[in-house]
Formats: sequence, structure tokens, C-alpha cells
Amino acid sequence: MIHTSVLRDQVREHLLSEMKKGRLTIGKTINLAALARELKVSVTPIREALTQLQQANIIKAVPNRGFIIAELNAKEASDLYDLVANLEVLAIENSEFSEEAIFRLKEQQIVFDTAPDAITRINADFDFHRLLTKYYTNDIVQQVLTDLKARIFFYESAFMKDDSFYNRSDNQHEAIIAAIEDDNVPTASLLLKMNWMIILNYILKQLGVE
Repeated sequence: MIHTSVLRDQVREHLLSEMKKGRLTIGKTINLAALARELKVSVTPIREALTQLQQANIIKAVPNRGFIIAELNAKEASDLYDLVANLEVLAIENSEFSEEAIFRLKEQQIVFDTAPDAITRINADFDFHRLLTKYYTNDIVQQVLTDLKARIFFYESAFMKDDSFYNRSDNQHEAIIAAIEDDNVPTASLLLKMNWMIILNYILKQLGVE
């Protein structure tokens, strides 16, 4: 039983890694048999991992097709971004930031600012937000954020390829760091919420919502 659960978790991490690399795309069916051959495991832990990802709303089970990366829609986008924004605000409002933590945020901001392509930039942005919220010790919230962002990745990889848009996030990141450095958590929270809502509004426009 323990061995099976370890394999399931390894398969889940593999799938999440493939998503972050942009190798699993919207509408793509996940082939269980091919995945079993690739990872050299039985179908059982793969099915268990896929079921977990389905329960986290990262993928979708479709009759006669199996598990697929679900299509994007405006309602889901609104729900995802609103929830992530509020959970991250909750996290930073219940965190303490040391000088080392602020330094790491500044370092990650440089990584984000110098990312050479869209996928790298999206992942650098997620890593910035992970550093921003990692000091909140609620493990359940941390897991929920991880799952929500695994789904958000598909919205950002589909629409966030405009470098000029990221200049705005760049400025917002720096303003968030400055507010934290000044011990001004209310301002940091407001800027953080604004950051997510600006991205959401952009994505909703790409989905045809005015």
C-alpha cells in the first residue's frame, strides 16, 4: 500500500512537471498505457494520480476519452484567480518576512524580469508568489494554492505571451517587495490582490468577456 502511494505521488509530480514545461496542452488526452510504458509503472498508480488531479480540478475525466486537460472558460478563470488572490492575501497577512526572505524575493524578481521565454516567465512568476506566501504555515492552504496554480498555468500559457503585459507585473512585484520591506502589509496585500485581478481581467478579455 505504501509502495503504491509513493508511485502515485511520483506520477502526480511527473505530470505536474510536464504541465509546467508546457508539454501537456489544452484538450490533450493523457494516454495511460503510454505513460505506464514511459514511467515503467503499472496503470494503477497512474490512474490514482490522475484521479487526484481530477479532484483538484486540474484535469477532467471525459466518458470514452479518459482524462484530458480541460478547455478554458471565463467562469473557471474568475473563480480561480479570485480564490488564489484571496488565499495569498491571507498568507502574507499571517506571515513574517525576515531580511533573508526579502532578499530572496528580490532575487526571484530578477529571475522573473530576465526570463527568456513565456513558459520560463510564467514559472518564474509562480516561484515569486510561492516565495511570497511560503511563510504562512497552514499546510492545507499551501496545497490548495499549489493545485489552483497548476490549473491557472494553462490560462497563462495560453494567453500571457505578451512581453509588454509582464512589464506591469514587474512593477507590481517591485511595489509589493517595497511595501513588505516597509512593514506595510495592508499596502502589500492591496497590491497583491491588484496584481492577480489585472491578470484576470486581461485573460477574460482574451476569452471574449468585456
